Amino acid sequence: MSMDIDTPYPVSAEQAARFARDGFIRLKDVFDAETLDHYGRAITERTIARNTQILPLEQRSTYDKAFLQVMNLWEEGGAPREFVFGRRLAGIAAALLQVDGVRLYHDQSLYKEPSGGITPAHADQYYWPVASDRTITAWVPLQPVPRDMGPLAFFAGSQHVEFGRDLGISDESEARITADMERHGFPIVDEPFDLGEVSFHLGWTFHRAGANRSHDPRSVMTIIYMDRDMVLKAPENAQQRNDWDRWCPGAEVGRVIDTPLNPILFEA
Repeated sequence: MSMDIDTPYPVSAEQAARFARDGFIRLKDVFDAETLDHYGRAITERTIARNTQILPLEQRSTYDKAFLQVMNLWEEGGAPREFVFGRRLAGIAAALLQVDGVRLYHDQSLYKEPSGGITPAHADQYYWPVASDRTITAWVPLQPVPRDMGPLAFFAGSQHVEFGRDLGISDESEARITADMERHGFPIVDEPFDLGEVSFHLGWTFHRAGANRSHDPRSVMTIIYMDRDMVLKAPENAQQRNDWDRWCPGAEVGRVIDTPLNPILFEA
């Protein structure tokens, strides 16, 4: 059974300009309910099956309370691979980045359990050994996300701020980055997500999410894309070294990240 994940979704010049200004955008009706139900069930099933977190919430770190996290579901094939390789999301990513094509960096399923904690403020690209800012994450809720479930929230325009780029996800990042955002007046956009609504944000856009105060899990699939011509940079921290080994094995510093784990998913 194949749902519609490949038909182009038109991105207007105004939307691309808004994304460039704010560092993120939320788009309505990217997928219909049937598509999300079909792929969502498969993604959630594989996330739970591959989860290795067994500690009770109260015994976990702030990072581990935020969500169960499973990477590169696409490598197992089946419906998760179909979804990650879908051209609709990849085409949107290329249009927003204003590049000729995008590669896969990796995917990750984020399953915020009932009573799961906050996702501290951070910028994703702290973890990535890439040489430019042409990276983008599609955040795809597999169900509606009301405010009490912890929707993703963005500090609009923060992609140009350098303070906090050396902080991984932690209590420290939540306190220091949030304080800096408030000090500089960056507005936080923190609103519920409708079914079928998808957000896209740059790798250097600061963002966070609230706790899941509901009785239901918040299931989200994310896909991280990078410019087709992205070059690997020398890692600047241990996390970037680990990402090189895991998500870009065989790539060489100073050369395009062209490995079997980083296929081109869309070209104009």
